[in-house]
Amino acid sequence: MKRSVLTIMVLAFAFILNAQIVHHGFVRTYMGALTDQDGEYSVLQNTFDWKLDYGKGDVELFINPVFNYNALNNNLEVSLRQAYMDIYFDNFDLRIGKQQIIWGKADGVFITDVISPRDLSEFILPDFEEIRIGINAVKFDYYLGNSTLEAVWTPTFQPTIVPKKGSIWYQMQDFPMPIVYDYHSYDVGNKLSESEIALKYSYLGSAIDFELMAAYMWDDNPAMHIYSQPDTTLLIKPEYHRLPLVGASFSKAVGGAVVRGEGAYYFEKRFAVEDMAVNGVKEEDYAHYLVGYDHNWFGVNVSFQFIQEYIIGYEEDIRNDEFSNTMTFLISEDFLREALRVEFFTYYGINNEDALLRPRIVYDIADGFEFQLGANIFIGEEGNFGQYDKNDMMFIKLKYDF
Repeated sequence: MKRSVLTIMVLAFAFILNAQIVHHGFVRTYMGALTDQDGEYSVLQNTFDWKLDYGKGDVELFINPVFNYNALNNNLEVSLRQAYMDIYFDNFDLRIGKQQIIWGKADGVFITDVISPRDLSEFILPDFEEIRIGINAVKFDYYLGNSTLEAVWTPTFQPTIVPKKGSIWYQMQDFPMPIVYDYHSYDVGNKLSESEIALKYSYLGSAIDFELMAAYMWDDNPAMHIYSQPDTTLLIKPEYHRLPLVGASFSKAVGGAVVRGEGAYYFEKRFAVEDMAVNGVKEEDYAHYLVGYDHNWFGVNVSFQFIQEYIIGYEEDIRNDEFSNTMTFLISEDFLREALRVEFFTYYGINNEDALLRPRIVYDIADGFEFQLGANIFIGEEGNFGQYDKNDMMFIKLKYDF
């Protein structure tokens, strides 16, 4: 019923405004198969991503419905990725509605880019535009020369979307005894006192670009509070907690290269611990930062990032490492007058010696038509990437942009 109503609303919007509306988007077929002996399909999707713009005077409307058919479970999902109104004034503008907020300078990593939560139902394999979840928010931008002041108020909380049971991306945590879940404290209330707010100052100059940000928000992932029971079971109470943070990012051209940096400091983040006397959770401040380097050598684009996570006040019973180190590497080159792009991107987890390798070729068949052939290869036995060692896959995508 909800899908039908949404479809009718979108079509009515397009019909009424067809004389003035500008629309674009893409149609895509995406097929992936595991590289095991059976070659089981991991992805069979057909997607219609439609973006519609309508402007009149100082007001602009934008709506982005997405129709996604999953052939593996014969399910059609219709959703609104974004739907908002922009109102423009002389020195500031307002954006009201469901929107994606993109902050920071990192590539493939979320550090200060945390205002929009993530859809991790397919791990981090989809395009980041599809990973970011649109949030209901009011965004205010004030422009002063080369500087911009931005404020975002989010009235309702949207958590991370995690893989469902039965998915190849679902990971069950091991416990030494049977467990029971109590969700009474799980939901964040829909009230003003539970809303989120974030502020950002950005400067765009000839010598350097930088951003300063602060936010009073919720951790998008719940802490698992664990309680021992008399009957030898464990009672687990998932609960979301406030997570204040401050951060900064910059990028600077150095010769023919670009140097980037980004960091965030989180206050009282909850971490899982072995100590049951504190119900399996401790609060510690936490820092997450990176440095990056981008360069083009003789037509070959190369990008490198070093990312570190540091738990301040670390104690031995915390399950995470005190320092978690990750590197990313990207190399790409265009051929055939930029009709063919060959690309290799990788994440490498230094602590667990695990990795995700993502080779891909992209070929522009004709105007708007694109063919992709690639692979997602997981290496290791544990860690963020090694835990999915059995999920190696090949994939093809056929996409038409209009």
